[in-house]
Amino acid sequence: MSAAPNTSSSQFMMSPIAADMEAVNAVIRRQLHSDVPLVNQIAEYIISAGGKRLRPVLVLLMAQAYGYSGEKHHELAAVIEFIHTATLLHDDVVDESSLRRGRQTANALFGNAASVLVGDFLYSRAFQMMVAVDNARVMQIVADATNVIAEGEVLQLLNMHNPDVSEENYLQVIRSKTAKLFEAAAQLGALIAGAGDDAIDAAGEYGRSLGTAFQLIDDVLDYSGNAGDIGKNVGDDLREGKPTLPLIYLMEHGSAEQRALVRSCIENGDEQHFDEILAAITSSGALNYTRHEAEKASQRAAAAISGLPNSQFKDSLLQLSAFAVDRNH
Repeated sequence: MSAAPNTSSSQFMMSPIAADMEAVNAVIRRQLHSDVPLVNQIAEYIISAGGKRLRPVLVLLMAQAYGYSGEKHHELAAVIEFIHTATLLHDDVVDESSLRRGRQTANALFGNAASVLVGDFLYSRAFQMMVAVDNARVMQIVADATNVIAEGEVLQLLNMHNPDVSEENYLQVIRSKTAKLFEAAAQLGALIAGAGDDAIDAAGEYGRSLGTAFQLIDDVLDYSGNAGDIGKNVGDDLREGKPTLPLIYLMEHGSAEQRALVRSCIENGDEQHFDEILAAITSSGALNYTRHEAEKASQRAAAAISGLPNSQFKDSLLQLSAFAVDRNH
């Protein structure tokens, strides 16, 4: 298996697809246009906030790793980014979030109604673009993914303020809400390159495991990062009453006093005891456990693409799986 260079720099991961990313950004700008000014304003605000663009990167890298030489992967990468952006708009409304990527959320700036409706616009525009690619398998993958993501959103809503959520139940939320779009992105890259079913399945396993690793590290960073690095308020998960893996681990392994504190904080969305919760999470080994689970997911991702021929694109995919757990944002 080709080994990725020993660096955590995103420059290495992105350099093989720099021109492709420019093309994707051009597609995004073109497809964002609407005759309704508020749609343009909010969509531009969200897209211009940047972010890692991991999901479109995944489409591009996987397509190139399988030897694709056309341009449809640019459209599909933009489709995936639009779907992701729509979920962010809706998530921030549901979570009542005020900060994302270091800036005010769209709902904080423009209001909940506008954010939800522009999220709907991005979903529908993504499906217009997807249909234009004229590939039934593409439509199946994206349609299935958006449906599973919606189910994951509802499942997470049911879990809010519930201190009795199990680890398996929580991991199901991650697989549905977060990892599914990573999975679809990787599958689309392999599919558009003409890969066979086994290769498409392997790409999906890579994306699913990568997305899981990223979400678990996000869970860690919500208790150990800082707002400047992670681009949101530290402790948001606790404030929103989200029982993420560090809290679930503490509920299972902490003292009776710690469990009572966690239960109260999750039920009430109480961030006033954040420092106490953080101390308990740290001393119990919950953050280390969560990080270890993320590392296992990262290793699964790398193993899934072991059959890919050696290339700079495979190297970048391997580096991306390492970056998933070796980051502070």
